[in-house]
Amino acid sequence: MSTLALIPARGGSKGIPRKNLLNVAGKPLILWTIEQALAVPGLRVAVSTEDPEIATVAAAAGAWIIARPADLAQDETATEPVVEHAIVKYTERFGRPDRVLLLQATSPVRRPGTIDRALAQFDRDSVDSLVGVVHTPPFIWSLDDDQAVAHWDWQHRLRRQDMRADQLRYRETGSLYLTRTDIYERTHNRMGGRIGLFVMDEVEGIDIDTLDDVAVAESMLGGLVGQPTPAWTPGCKSAS
Repeated sequence: MSTLALIPARGGSKGIPRKNLLNVAGKPLILWTIEQALAVPGLRVAVSTEDPEIATVAAAAGAWIIARPADLAQDETATEPVVEHAIVKYTERFGRPDRVLLLQATSPVRRPGTIDRALAQFDRDSVDSLVGVVHTPPFIWSLDDDQAVAHWDWQHRLRRQDMRADQLRYRETGSLYLTRTDIYERTHNRMGGRIGLFVMDEVEGIDIDTLDDVAVAESMLGGLVGQPTPAWTPGCKSAS
């Protein structure tokens, strides 16, 4: 199954200027994700960008550069049109990919072997799309007309480790999505069809939006470099 590994990297950023090139733990932020993807044998890694400096850094690292049009590099631009543009360019050059592995550069913490594990789970579970998630405390509340509403059985509080799989909750990390190409073509969405949850280690859930996030990511990256993938394999839930 052919896979396009795509890393979107826009030059502009309101929260942290030039965020994708920010020095994080000794290298530009985007290089962490490029190197993680390139470590997977046979995976073609592309960076979609409108920024010449990002393109130069990414190309030097070994990524294939997709020149993104300016109208797809605006503050309000959604990710899906960027992916669909990349699919077209990839198809023109290499033939239509069977699936797209979308990796966000702003989530640089991935354990060695995480991407391989996602590809293997996608094949094993025969899903149409796979979304990276981490466990989150299941004790969720909301307000409905100022009335507190519990989204868990507060009258029978369980310890998290005693909960069944259907009682657990997960948070989308934004780090990793793996999707059949036809899902993008039919629904213009990174998720669709039979959706699988790819459970990542909690340390992989960081998303860099602020300088405080950078400090957290640096501490995690320093601890993960050279470490093997955990022996445990988290479960997967699917939805149709």
